[in-house]
Amino acid sequence: WRNEIAGRAIIPTNVLTKPPSAELKPDQRDDQSLPDYEILDLILRAYVEGDHTVAEILAMNITGADPETVQRVCRLVDIAEFKRRQTPLGTRVTGKAFGRDRRVPIINRYRE
Repeated sequence: WRNEIAGRAIIPTNVLTKPPSAELKPDQRDDQSLPDYEILDLILRAYVEGDHTVAEILAMNITGADPETVQRVCRLVDIAEFKRRQTPLGTRVTGKAFGRDRRVPIINRYRE
């Protein structure tokens, strides 16, 4: 979008076409540790915006993902909660956002 508006490559094409990555180590890509984005989006939408539990997401069968994947994605959301408390609130772009709309305890061993 930015390049189209400017009429030139403000953002280099290789940045826009390379596979998504947290870039924490060489040759790391998101697809090596996460499900396809189509499935990931469905899980996150149900878990974060829909306030559904893992069991409810599995019962709805909306993702086509195996139970281990759904559990792992939801656990990743939960264990990263403390990171969302360390940053200032951002702009809300969905019906439900992290922060004030979603409160999860961040104490040790909450999920054990």
